Amino acid sequence: MPSWTPCPFTGVFQHHRDSIVGHWARLHTGDAEPLPTDVALLDAWVLYHNGAFEDAALAALALGPSGFTLANKAACIHATYVEPSEPVRLERLLGAVERAQQQQALAPDVPGAWYWQGYALGRYSQGVSVAKALAKGLGSKVRHALDTTIALAPHHADAHLALANFHAEVIDKVGELIGSMVHGARKSAALGLYEKALALNPQSAVTLHEYANGLMMLEGEGGLARATQLRERAEAFEPLDAMERLYLAGVRADLGG
Repeated sequence: MPSWTPCPFTGVFQHHRDSIVGHWARLHTGDAEPLPTDVALLDAWVLYHNGAFEDAALAALALGPSGFTLANKAACIHATYVEPSEPVRLERLLGAVERAQQQQALAPDVPGAWYWQGYALGRYSQGVSVAKALAKGLGSKVRHALDTTIALAPHHADAHLALANFHAEVIDKVGELIGSMVHGARKSAALGLYEKALALNPQSAVTLHEYANGLMMLEGEGGLARATQLRERAEAFEPLDAMERLYLAGVRADLGG
């Protein structure tokens, strides 16, 4: 298997154990991941936050199932924001889905086991087209995984955000009537979930920008003013790690900055 495409911001951040511990609450408000007690796992998270996604995934996998959440996050973030090859990107996402299912069998009460399955399937669906994914029944799997995450961790902001995106994308692709009747997607549910995600994690460029994207899918031009406001708030954040830097680069591109 060829090496992963390097993150363009590798080396920009020079985090170490102490800095990651100090910033942990800020960096992990979204995914509600607990601070590791295993030093080896913490060191793998340092690699991740510095943008060494492949090294982080390999170090995490060497720890066995306890490292699956990190390995899946590294794989999903790299596939979403770095990997230029669509076939490789989709393969990496499916690998995360498989690991997540293994993790669920071993530790069904770990929120990350369900969240990264839902996230990876959602991104995979975008890659093959949401309409095709819905026809294959992937939508119900995404929704179940994210609903389970929220049941296990009601404060998991990213799960609320991802579930909001599920509702918004289904409505955007198949319409509100069919989306509601066939897939259980509702505009009111999406907006409520976006607001909940924002309340749980207001200092997040990801939350702000994804909410903005969702508004454009749900409300079109009617949501433009609010979406622009959210994107401008997102643009003002200073990134704390490589993933945030990657995401903000996309935000600024959308704003023409």
